[in-house]
Amino acid sequence: MAKTAVHFGAGNIGRGFVAQFLHASGYEVVFVDVNEELIRALQAQPSYTVHEMGAGATESVVDGYRAINSRTHEADVIAEIAAADIVTTAVGPRVLPFVAPLIARGIAGRTAPEPLTVIACENAVNASSTLAAEVHRVNPDASAAFANCAIDRIVPEQPGGLDVTLEAFSEWVVDRTPFPGNPPELHGVIWVDDLTPYIERKLFTVNTGHAAAAYHGTIAGIVTIREALATPAVAEEVRAVLAETKALLVDKHGFSADEQQAYIDKTIQRVANPHLPDTCERVGRNPLRKLSRYERFIGPAAQLAERGHETSALMRAVGAALQFHSPDDAESIELRELLASNRTAAELAVEITGLDPEHPLFPAVVTAFEERAGG
Repeated sequence: MAKTAVHFGAGNIGRGFVAQFLHASGYEVVFVDVNEELIRALQAQPSYTVHEMGAGATESVVDGYRAINSRTHEADVIAEIAAADIVTTAVGPRVLPFVAPLIARGIAGRTAPEPLTVIACENAVNASSTLAAEVHRVNPDASAAFANCAIDRIVPEQPGGLDVTLEAFSEWVVDRTPFPGNPPELHGVIWVDDLTPYIERKLFTVNTGHAAAAYHGTIAGIVTIREALATPAVAEEVRAVLAETKALLVDKHGFSADEQQAYIDKTIQRVANPHLPDTCERVGRNPLRKLSRYERFIGPAAQLAERGHETSALMRAVGAALQFHSPDDAESIELRELLASNRTAAELAVEITGLDPEHPLFPAVVTAFEERAGG
C-alpha cells in the first residue's frame, strides 16, 4: 500500500523543498492549503518541476499528488490525516495554531497502530513542539511523534506557476528521539539525537545573515540581496553580525572556529547566488517575528549578553530592522504603528522582543528602540 503524506502549505517552500523530498521518499503527497487558486492549479496540473540552481543542480518532477482546500473541505482533510503516515507543514509559525485543530481531529480518527509522524518545517525553533502544544490543547489524548527539525534551503520569490526555482544546496535535520524504534525513511533527511546545535547554527547564521543583509541593504536603498552583499558597507555589517553569532556557536555548541567560519563563508556565497535573485524587501518581511525573543537577532544577542560577549553588530541590525517598511507587509505596517505610538522605548522593547527588563541585553535593546520610538 502506498505511503501517504499530508502537507500543509502548498507555497514555494512546501512544493519545492518538503514535497520534493516526500515525493522522492515514495510518499503520495496530499497538499492542504486555503488558497483556492493554488489548490485548483494543483488539481488541474498533474505535475510540476523543481529547478535547482548552482553547483550540483538538477531538475526533478513531482507528480502523483492531490490537493485539498481545508477551508471548504475540512472533513476531507481530517480523513486524510487519519489515514496518513506523516504530516508536515510549511505554513509559517503563526499559522500553526490554525492547522492544529485539523491535525488533532485527524489523530482522533486514526485506526492504525503506529503513531502519526508530524514534522513542522518552519523557520522557527522547536516548531513541532509548538504545534504539539496546540494539538494537545484541542485533543489532550492525541498520540503522535512530533519531531522538531531544522530546514535550510533558499527559495527566492517566484514568477508564478507551480514550478519552483531554488538553490541546489539543502539541509533537513530532524530529531530522532521522538521515535521509539526507527524513524520513517525520508530522502535526504539527517537524523540526530540533539537538534539544538543544528537549529541554532542555521538560524543564527543563515537567517541572521540573510535578514541583516536585507535590513542594512534597505537603508542603503539597495534592491537585491546580491547587490547588498556586493556593497562594502553592508557586507561589513553582515560579517560583523556573523562574527558575533560565531562566537556564541563556538562557545555553546563546540563547533570549531574554522568549521563555523567555513559555514559562514558558504552561507554568504549561497545568499549571493546570482542565479537566485532575491530582494531586500521580500527577505525583510515579517519584522515583528524576526525581532522576537528567540529569533535571529534577539535570540543570539541575549545568549551572548549572558556570556558577557559583544553584541553591538546585532544591535545595529535590530536598529536597521526597526527602520524597515514594506507597504504590502502587515507586520511592517504594525511595527511602524507601534513605533509611532505613545509607548516608551522600554515598553516597546518588552512588547516587540519579549525580553525581560532584568536581562543583561535589555539596556542595549532599549537604546536601539529609543532611536526609533515616536516615529
